[in-house]
Amino acid sequence: MKKLIFLCLAIGLFCIASVASRGAAADASAADVKIGLMAPLTGSYAAEGEDMRRAVELLAEELNKAGGINGRQVQIIVQDDGSDARTSAMAARRLSTQGVCAVIGTYGSAVTEASQNIYHRSNILQVATGSTSIRLSEKGFKLFFRTCPRDDDQGKVIVNTLLGMGFKNIAILHDNSAYAVGLAEEARDGLNKAGGMNIVAYDALTPGERDYSAMVTRLRGTSPEVILFTGYYPEAAMLLRQMRATGWNVPMLGGDATNNADLVKIGGAAAVAGYYFVSPPMPGDLDSRVAKDFIQAYRSKYNGDMPRSIWAVNAGDAFNVIVEAIRNVGDDSAKMAGYLHASLKEFESLTGPISFDAKGDRVGDLYRLYKVNDSGEFVLQPRQ
Repeated sequence: MKKLIFLCLAIGLFCIASVASRGAAADASAADVKIGLMAPLTGSYAAEGEDMRRAVELLAEELNKAGGINGRQVQIIVQDDGSDARTSAMAARRLSTQGVCAVIGTYGSAVTEASQNIYHRSNILQVATGSTSIRLSEKGFKLFFRTCPRDDDQGKVIVNTLLGMGFKNIAILHDNSAYAVGLAEEARDGLNKAGGMNIVAYDALTPGERDYSAMVTRLRGTSPEVILFTGYYPEAAMLLRQMRATGWNVPMLGGDATNNADLVKIGGAAAVAGYYFVSPPMPGDLDSRVAKDFIQAYRSKYNGDMPRSIWAVNAGDAFNVIVEAIRNVGDDSAKMAGYLHASLKEFESLTGPISFDAKGDRVGDLYRLYKVNDSGEFVLQPRQ
């Protein structure tokens, strides 16, 4: 009798354990997909970070309403990198312990670089959005991708633009950041190779300063016909404002890090008028149906606001390619990376078709030339 009782108890426990095991497996298969977002929500580029967060959270919300990824809901876990390398490393460490299968971000090249080794060691897929420095994809990290182009692509467009303007004497100015130095070097080397222009100054400023009058005086003393500034929009705006205040109206050309509406807010429309910059298209100039639908949804959700620059839209691109990879191969980072390298071809996303090369770099020519008009609007220029 006792043996029978023990046998029944054993069978009962086994059945309970089996049901619990099946329930746990079901819960695991239906668990949320966790995707990290690392963005500068504080610091000098907080406007960029806020737009990145808005774009990604909007897309995740719409995806979840449509049923998620293969029936699983998406959870966005956000960490602030503060536009700072040290803070970025701490943000990456936090995200790497929160069960994310991939991370979107971040904006600046030096800030992204501070996080790369952490995600690499943690076997977490990373898709950068505004980090264009060449060396980021030269390290052999198979889990690193970016939806923005590289500085060597941008450098070629800048060189061709400067040559097409017909100037002979150029001053090149950077801010010692990884992005700005890399772009300045690409432009300098390209101009030297092309010939026909004299580099009368090659200098650096300190980012975050309020007074660049000494730099303006020094540059003016070299008599350039045009200035190439390869840094970011806050410093470009301050330079333009202080140059114009002295009556110096020399033309100035910048790179894609100056593509932000706050350029005009900081510098003032009168000072910034006539400024040129090279960049992927502005959000309002994206003409595909998927881009127009995204912009409409963005403005509807955020009280009519537009993304202030293309980098927030690139964060949306990063979200979309991650989702596409998970939809096809699941949320294992190695399998996702293999899919993005080998199988994602001409994927139609917000800023156009996306494919990646063996280094994780985006394939294709995205750069265009813009000019700021007298009203402070960024006007797309015809292709040369």
